[in-house]
Amino acid sequence: MISYTNKMDADELLQQTKALAKHMSVYQPSLAPDITSNAVVSESAIEELLSECEEKWKELEELQNKLTLIETLEDTGSEFSQLMTRVKALTSELNQWQKREPELLSKNHDVLVAVGKEELQRVNKELEMVLSCCQAKNDKLNQDLKSEQKWLEEQEELLKAVTDKAAELQNEVMEFSESRAMRELKVKINQVKTYQEKLLEDLGEFIEEHFPLPQQQGNASKKKKNVPQEPTADLISLQEILELLMNKILQTPHEPYATIDNTFWPPYVEMLLRYGVVLRHPEDPNRIRMEAFHQ
Repeated sequence: MISYTNKMDADELLQQTKALAKHMSVYQPSLAPDITSNAVVSESAIEELLSECEEKWKELEELQNKLTLIETLEDTGSEFSQLMTRVKALTSELNQWQKREPELLSKNHDVLVAVGKEELQRVNKELEMVLSCCQAKNDKLNQDLKSEQKWLEEQEELLKAVTDKAAELQNEVMEFSESRAMRELKVKINQVKTYQEKLLEDLGEFIEEHFPLPQQQGNASKKKKNVPQEPTADLISLQEILELLMNKILQTPHEPYATIDNTFWPPYVEMLLRYGVVLRHPEDPNRIRMEAFHQ
């Protein structure tokens, strides 16, 4: 006799089976052929399925009774040896059930076809979802591919332009011979030397005109009449002072100081110090050097 719960499960299974047979979805034309069937599950197949369900339910009731018996034995404190033997037996049976492969509820062809169609419909929906995701990902990859191809074309154009420019510069370098470079360098050196000599001449004329020695300053009338002047024996000119200091700072930069002696006219030294042209030694006031304007 089937219990109330068993009857409810059987009625529900019967309704699902009928609904499954009546409402079968079909595959999309682009994916797979349509699954169509007018077959209806027979009453004998339904009765066979219900009978197998009843048998499985009875087996579950027996197992439940065995578990209840074990709990009762534990509560009443029956003999420990019997309980352990029972536990070992149930453990062994549990291991066998775990190793046992599941069997089909029914071997009826109609039932298996109905269940198979339901499983195919479920798999079909999952595959449709997977196809939609793959198509979206494929579209995204196509967009990325077009973007990368465009970037590659731009980089190739840039590389071509740079290569052409490098080849052009290489040709210019090859045409620029060493002898031509030496000639141009010599011309520039000569120009610099000529400019240097002109500057020195202009500087000497300027100093001679505006900063004469004291003896020469008193004989200004003789200079105007182009009368030869006697050279000063004790003092050196401002030009000689500047040349001495310049040679010191250029030739011996580690020791650029010159010692002030009787040949240096004091007003010229004070003038150079006041205008920052020369500097005194921090420890010896009798030594001066030129300011490093070239640095």
